[in-house]
Amino acid sequence: MRAMVLEKPQHALQLRDVPKPTPAKGQLLVRIATCAVCRTDLHVVDGELPDPKLPLIPGHQIVGDVEQIGTGVERFSIGDRVGIPWLGWTDGECPYCRSNLENLCDRARFTGYTIDGGYAEFTVADARFCFHLPDPYNDVEVAPLLCAGLIGYRSYRKTGEARRLGIYGFGNAAHLIAQIALYQGREIFAFTRPGDTTSQQAAKKLGAKWAGGSDEMPPEKLDAAIIFASVGELVPVALRALAKGGIVVCGGIHMSDIPSFPYADLWGERAITSVANLTRRDGEEFFEIAPRVPVRTETETFPLEQANTALDRFRSGKLNGTAVLMIGT
Repeated sequence: MRAMVLEKPQHALQLRDVPKPTPAKGQLLVRIATCAVCRTDLHVVDGELPDPKLPLIPGHQIVGDVEQIGTGVERFSIGDRVGIPWLGWTDGECPYCRSNLENLCDRARFTGYTIDGGYAEFTVADARFCFHLPDPYNDVEVAPLLCAGLIGYRSYRKTGEARRLGIYGFGNAAHLIAQIALYQGREIFAFTRPGDTTSQQAAKKLGAKWAGGSDEMPPEKLDAAIIFASVGELVPVALRALAKGGIVVCGGIHMSDIPSFPYADLWGERAITSVANLTRRDGEEFFEIAPRVPVRTETETFPLEQANTALDRFRSGKLNGTAVLMIGT
């Protein structure tokens, strides 16, 4: 089968002909239709995440059809459309797994990072961590929901009942989660790169109450803020925008160093938290609510062979929506 392979971090992916995998017990063999490109893919390819499996097939927003089923699988049938997310396996036995925190499992394996992912014609996946996908979405539309949507939703859940929600970095995840927040009656304050009036206008068109640069203070104190940009300097900035009791949620797997800040900015029972991975509960809840909103995605498609072009355009901020690799459609 054809696959785009990372042989060494900080090097371009290589188009290779590799063996088609065979499903083991509990696994599905999936013929891939589409795979969306994520910022985490950039972190892996650019060497910002340590110890990836090498050689590696990246990609963890996978949509495809079940072609073969390993023994012991009951939830899926041949021909079912499935989604394969970032969290690919957990041990199910550790204290985290036994307390509904499987996203923190120390032995967890991750699609497109420690196990091969979706920049290929086929992949195998643990059936326990695959999702049935909502029918209203086609294969291109639904692909970005499998990470930007799911990790974004976990970040959003961390904000609790916050009414005034700030979102720093108004990219793919922000665009998706803002739609749910607005549907649930929250007020959105969108923060973009200073001077990025195009993104600010897009946020206002979506329904944001206010949009401005990340160097600006919002007109009202925020109950919570989510930082999707991987910029540590935004953490103290967001803290200063919070009302007492507010929370800053860092929604990325990688972030630059956070600079020091006065304790007074944290005082008043403000809090900072990170988001690590996702749980299957996050996925089930998100895929239940997304069609009701309905959450809409904006995409730009590329053939599998142009994965490096998609990554380069993502890296330089030149994409018009989420990049989606077209593989089996």
